[in-house]
Amino acid sequence: MGTQDLQGFLFLLFLPLLQPRGASAGSLHSPGLSECFQVNGADYRGHQNRTGPRGAGRPCLFWDQTQQHSYSSASDPQGRWGLGAHNFCRNPDGDVQPWCYVAETEEGIYWRYCDIPTCHMPGYLGCFVDSGAPPALSGPSGTSTKLTVQVCLRFCRMKGYQLAGVEAGYACFCGSESDLARGRLAPATDCDQICFGHPGQLCGGDGRLGVYEVSVGSCQGNWTAPQGVIYSPDFPDEYGPDRNCSWALGPPGAALELTFRLFELADPRDRLELRDAASGSLLRAFDGARPPPPGPLRLGTAALLLTFRSDARGHAQGFALTYRGLQDAAEDPAAPEGSAQTPAAPLDGANVSCSPRPGAPQAAMGGAVCWLREKGPRRWGLPGAPGEAGLCGTDSPEGCPCPAPPGTPRLRVLLRATGL
Repeated sequence: MGTQDLQGFLFLLFLPLLQPRGASAGSLHSPGLSECFQVNGADYRGHQNRTGPRGAGRPCLFWDQTQQHSYSSASDPQGRWGLGAHNFCRNPDGDVQPWCYVAETEEGIYWRYCDIPTCHMPGYLGCFVDSGAPPALSGPSGTSTKLTVQVCLRFCRMKGYQLAGVEAGYACFCGSESDLARGRLAPATDCDQICFGHPGQLCGGDGRLGVYEVSVGSCQGNWTAPQGVIYSPDFPDEYGPDRNCSWALGPPGAALELTFRLFELADPRDRLELRDAASGSLLRAFDGARPPPPGPLRLGTAALLLTFRSDARGHAQGFALTYRGLQDAAEDPAAPEGSAQTPAAPLDGANVSCSPRPGAPQAAMGGAVCWLREKGPRRWGLPGAPGEAGLCGTDSPEGCPCPAPPGTPRLRVLLRATGL
């Protein structure tokens, strides 16, 4: 990445989060229908037990019968990862999406990702075909070898667009809702490329755009839809230090109901406050030592101001909360039919697979890094012998497959990112 590209990228990282022109803040689609609020589905606690939706795909093995593998109910005695005497898809290792074992032994392909239509965080609009002529999203674009979902969202938010699309692990495109009107959906599994800047996130695929609303992870907004979801700043990335953000919440109705789907703050100095918008009086306050109660939280106010502040050291996943307006302050706060009560699933850092291995040297050939996705004792690292999984790269636009042991799932990467 050249000096000019690097400066542009750093400038992008620290841009203030602006309200996009023409965007309808709070327009995140149908949060009550989602079973996941983390971008990698680590909080999925649903009941899909095959690798494909609606009975398609291969059946999953029961987690209490997978002791021969790295993950089983025996390795999750507290249930933090949702494993147990069932064969439902889960994400115990912080991978890019839920998965399950499909074979007893580790010969060949013994695990598969699960395609779960209800496990896409609100604000993710789907995987779209990008043929390039014309582009699926017609606004500005850029590339970065440090791309994450939020880096692209922030770039498009700054440009004043409603939508952001990530592609091939390192490319970002901006567009509007009119682009989607002519867009063509692709299978969700086509968006399978790991973000160059985050091993736990997917950034589209080859010729495939993963499209998001730019309001995901914004630092401010005015939310007036009857129901929706608010994410902490920089979500799905971790929030950064010295964040000072606020959101005005005023859906139709006489009262409000909030449900925290995820809450992870670094320490007591990182604080979320809920205030009555009319009087400014403090209604609730939560921090890293005092999390919100489980289940719905009903507030007898029609308009709410949420403020979040992090200290100079703050870094954590943050929060995701759903809201809905209640027509009557005495209305039963039970969740509306079809909504999912999915508890947050904290990740154990000692068991999170990552790529490359934390602390491993960053290296590249032809500007690209290939990641082997494997469940088991094999460790991430640089290749030590011909044929081992590791780096690959050429200058060709097609990229190249990474060498890997026979039968091992692998990803193909595109090359020569130019810097966002």
